[in-house]
Amino acid sequence: MNSTERLFALKVSLIMSVRMLGLFMLFPVMSVYAADYDGSTPFLIGMAIGIYGLTQALLQIPFGYLSDRFGRKPILIIGLLIFLLGSIVAANASNIIFVVIGRALQGGGAISAVLMAFLADSISEDNRAKANAFVGFQIGVAFMLSLIIGPIITSRIGLSGLFWVIGLLSIIAMLIVLSLQHSKPVNYYRLSLGAFKETFTRELVALDFSVFSLHLILASGFIVMPLLIMDNQIVSMIDNWQLYLPAVLLSFIGMIPLIIISEKFKKTKYILLLSILLLIVSQIIFFTSNLNFSVFLITLTIFFVAFNTVEAILPSLLSRTASTSKRGLAMGIFSTSQFLGTFIGGAIGGLIYDIYDLNSVFLFTIFVAIIWWFMVLFSPLKTKT
Repeated sequence: MNSTERLFALKVSLIMSVRMLGLFMLFPVMSVYAADYDGSTPFLIGMAIGIYGLTQALLQIPFGYLSDRFGRKPILIIGLLIFLLGSIVAANASNIIFVVIGRALQGGGAISAVLMAFLADSISEDNRAKANAFVGFQIGVAFMLSLIIGPIITSRIGLSGLFWVIGLLSIIAMLIVLSLQHSKPVNYYRLSLGAFKETFTRELVALDFSVFSLHLILASGFIVMPLLIMDNQIVSMIDNWQLYLPAVLLSFIGMIPLIIISEKFKKTKYILLLSILLLIVSQIIFFTSNLNFSVFLITLTIFFVAFNTVEAILPSLLSRTASTSKRGLAMGIFSTSQFLGTFIGGAIGGLIYDIYDLNSVFLFTIFVAIIWWFMVLFSPLKTKT
């Protein structure tokens, strides 16, 4: 990439990462601290974790389409303002219902598709895969940092304070958006059935289901894993970094060769299948093993290697597959699938925990991952992309 492309990719990745950092910081603490709110139940805690995924899912396509029609930058600002409003509502909540409402508003800032389309608009086709992989990598970094920072912040200033920090992060993201160049509206099409049909090829559907399954497993898993850490007295909440930091570092070491094989040697489908298998293995270990610090660390590392690898390669695959004129819409459907997975993972995971027990959630994630593996195996995704 030339210097202009590198700078633009850096800014887009920072906007995405800052926003996702705000969302991800809640994952390792919500199921533990949300029990203190009035009216709290396991199901409502699961809803508080996953509800932002529902509003994201509902609004990704409209935001993507509107960005094609009116330009990317103004839509990004509107989305971040809605996200800020949700953070403020949740920060002032004393009842779990208002936390759920605040989280739903956070999800209303559905800008992921707009950002990815903006990136694709501004980067040459030869460098687009690199730029998307870079953004995916940055999101992975944000996710890893969130697992370390979230528990530290929450243990000191509470969940309400964490929501205020998340609101501040959305303001920082807005300032970065203001520094971006203006984009011209595409305005090529009307939002019609025909436009949607062009974005529902077999290859695109396989990618949409992949991101759906990945984030379903993530949301369900993070209802259970923080509670397992507490129940098994593996580490205290403020000392979670002792578990997450080495898992983060080891997972980055583990994912680098997988990304290289995927991009340099053009074995993307094989790496995707391998990563799903690693996810299945991690969920089986969580379900069957007596957990101590060492077992939890190894299993968490396997999970993060797989998660970060898939998170990095899916946007790259999508950018190569989606047509230029419908890119915003295709990105919207992809992001809708991602956040719908988050919502369903949080809601069903919380419901299973409420009806059965904590460990049963892993049976659900194993089942989804196995279906996902077979779908990718028989999908038309090219082994050389």
